[in-house]
Amino acid sequence: MTQPDAFQDLPSLIRAHASARPTAAALRQGGTLLSYAEFHARMDRVAATLQRAGFQPGDALAVCAGTSTDYVALFLGALRSGVVVAPLAPSSTAQQLLDMVKDADARLVFIDSSTAGLGVAWPVPTVSLDAAAFEAWLQPVGSTPVPVVIDPAWPFNIIYSSGTTGTPKGIVQPHAMRWAHIQRAGLSGGLSAYDADTVTMIATPLYSNTTLVCLIPTLAYGGCDFRKDKQKEE
Repeated sequence: MTQPDAFQDLPSLIRAHASARPTAAALRQGGTLLSYAEFHARMDRVAATLQRAGFQPGDALAVCAGTSTDYVALFLGALRSGVVVAPLAPSSTAQQLLDMVKDADARLVFIDSSTAGLGVAWPVPTVSLDAAAFEAWLQPVGSTPVPVVIDPAWPFNIIYSSGTTGTPKGIVQPHAMRWAHIQRAGLSGGLSAYDADTVTMIATPLYSNTTLVCLIPTLAYGGCDFRKDKQKEE
């Protein structure tokens, strides 16, 4: 797929893949496989649920959880509604996590069974990303959000980096920056170029920008992001 020069946001690109290649694989983790049509529909449900909860473009949510297909669906579904995502490292101290949530001005924190016992007194409500709980939080199957036109200048994510002081600092990255990243990834040429045949193994966490620079162009070009089930590996 060749990307045009004019800005396109990532959720819209995924919508286009869902329309053109609905059965193509988008996300795979262990025995879980989401086609582009299923991924697109789950993103819609996330966006619709956030809108129903009163989220507006520019509002933020934080995620402190292990990598999963629902984490990715949450991330991109939030973007579809204009919401900025702050992925947090579970290895941070309780105070660092509190400081990051406050710095991002997050209205919700998404956690899972691997992070629920961190002992953090979250200053905002939490939502579980564990399968049954997350499904219960989502609007019903078939729900769609009010369309949002993404401004390239809007924040895409807030990545926290410790820098040289050990104190996490928020780095705001806009949609325009991610679009430039997508374009570069498709122009690199040869075996390193991303396209619809790309399959990317995700072995690093989603709070790392190193992960996002692989995951984002894979989905933008209609490829598949793959992560093995840890339990099955063991």
